[in-house]
Amino acid sequence: MGEPMADKVITEEDFISELESGMTIGVGGWGSRRKPMSLVRAIIRSGVTDLTIVSYGGPEIGILSATKQLKKAVYGFVSLDSIPLEPHFRVARQSGTIEAVEFDEGAFYLGLLAASHRVPFYPTRAGLGSDMLAMNSELRTIVSPYPEPGGGEGETLVAIPAFDLDLSIIHMNRADAGGNGQFLGPDLYFDDLFAMAAKRTFMSCEKVIPTENFLNEGSVHTLKIPRIFVDGVIEAPMGAHFTECLPDYSRDEAFQKMYAATAADKELWDIFNEKYLQAGSHEEYLAAVNSWEQGL
Repeated sequence: MGEPMADKVITEEDFISELESGMTIGVGGWGSRRKPMSLVRAIIRSGVTDLTIVSYGGPEIGILSATKQLKKAVYGFVSLDSIPLEPHFRVARQSGTIEAVEFDEGAFYLGLLAASHRVPFYPTRAGLGSDMLAMNSELRTIVSPYPEPGGGEGETLVAIPAFDLDLSIIHMNRADAGGNGQFLGPDLYFDDLFAMAAKRTFMSCEKVIPTENFLNEGSVHTLKIPRIFVDGVIEAPMGAHFTECLPDYSRDEAFQKMYAATAADKELWDIFNEKYLQAGSHEEYLAAVNSWEQGL
């Protein structure tokens, strides 16, 4: 018999101990969909600063901009889906309080793919003739070493650099104690690449289940996060709130709308930050949300 799987279940406090100021952190999910929000709040409580966040951006970029912990955002977009442009991100960009590296979605994907494949870059036509190169002066072009089919010099391509991620955080519907992750919604959102691309990966989940129960939850095709790429598992029911985590729950549109309104009102932001973001644990956050829902 083989060796038993290591138990990788950890606490939020264990996760916080892995954080350092100046880190580059990849955040899985997509816009306001299956974001690892309990871990984002843990990052806020940790007090680390000068962070670079790499993501198909959603509330994590806006919130960390507003808490002044974000130095630089690398993204394909930053949206709350039903609210097209993340409001706190808008404020940060317009006021120039964060650095920004903006790729199109395809080029961003290639940066993730290159990191997950451990190559320095991937070539692409994406960005040629667009402002992506003008906005990102560090991007380079390369000439293909292979001639065109009709002869002559090779094609000029954009070299998208691999993202250098110190750690990634992702959220799955189910996980086992060994670090295998399962998504049950309509899309993986490249969370597998975030897990593979980073030096260390931490995965929150709605529920930790026995490995043998995975196929009771979904088909083998939903088992997309292998344990070899995961360093810690944090069980966090409703851990993606207020973003959606289908089929377990939909986006909390009312709460998201309330959050978005804080970008235009410092007093509202201070209340939101104190009540929800500074809650001492995920459980305390959920209790605060429950009180808000009941009008208390």
